[in-house]
Amino acid sequence: MNSPHEVIIRPIVTERSFDQMSLNKYSFEVARSAPKEEIASAVETLFNVHVKKVNTQWVKPKTKRVRYVAGKTRSWKKAIVTVADGEQIEIFANQQTSEE
Repeated sequence: MNSPHEVIIRPIVTERSFDQMSLNKYSFEVARSAPKEEIASAVETLFNVHVKKVNTQWVKPKTKRVRYVAGKTRSWKKAIVTVADGEQIEIFANQQTSEE
């Protein structure tokens, strides 16, 4: 089993992820080999919350161009974690209140 810092790579900060916070859902980029149970325990350990549900999906690579050379971005694994009612993850909460 990997350490929680190896499982959770970074939080996803987009307009859509901020809208999902009102439903107690938080998005993270996670390790490619991490199963849902490991993601849930890592979020509970790092952020001291209770996880109700974990949904995962693969983000497909996009085609990008730099001048005449075409390439693709990397594919990565995304997890949307639903936490228990009345709980929130502080790093997201601080960013949400500062922008309003």
